[in-house]
Amino acid sequence: MSLTLRASIPNAITLARLLLAIVFFVMVQRIDRHGDLAVAASQGFWAGILFGVAAASDILDGYLARRWSVLSVFGRLMDPLVDKILVLGGFVYLASDAFTPMPERALVGSGVAAWMVVVVLLRELMVTGIRSYAESRGIAFGADIGGKIKMVIQSFCVPWCVFVATQPEPSRFLVQSRDVTLVITMLITVGSAVSYVRRALRLPPERTHESQRSPGATS
Repeated sequence: MSLTLRASIPNAITLARLLLAIVFFVMVQRIDRHGDLAVAASQGFWAGILFGVAAASDILDGYLARRWSVLSVFGRLMDPLVDKILVLGGFVYLASDAFTPMPERALVGSGVAAWMVVVVLLRELMVTGIRSYAESRGIAFGADIGGKIKMVIQSFCVPWCVFVATQPEPSRFLVQSRDVTLVITMLITVGSAVSYVRRALRLPPERTHESQRSPGATS
């Protein structure tokens, strides 16, 4: 396989994940919890499967890029951006009125509150800002282990919440596992943000305009 082809495959997988994210949003948008519950449950199941496939592709493109030594600026920037679109879009949908509890139909809802979306959004905006600042200085600032664990947990949380929200009369185990997953997701999300801030504080200080002048320079 040529080097050019190897270099293009991870980026193609990243773009394919963006397409899968759009398809996932369309599928979730079409879920009608006011209509046939069996159909809604089936739609929720397959939407969750699609989300899982999209999230798994994140592992694949990163693995191929490292194995073939074809890491690129495009991949380093687009890969986390597509991840954020997938996860944030999922949380936004889950916090919408379409996934609120419906006791009259024995539907418990997604369990995702608006403040949870805010926590995820603030974390992603802050980390993106830190990464952009570091990259602008020529300092590589990729995801650490906390960020990778966060993505894995979120990638399980979103489809699980969709699944539970579309199940008529879900068991207590399903509801409790959904709630535990949400708590863990929020804790990991905040914890990974703290990790990035600590890394940012260890960045070498940026040279000021004054420090770049020669010792004998005058104003």
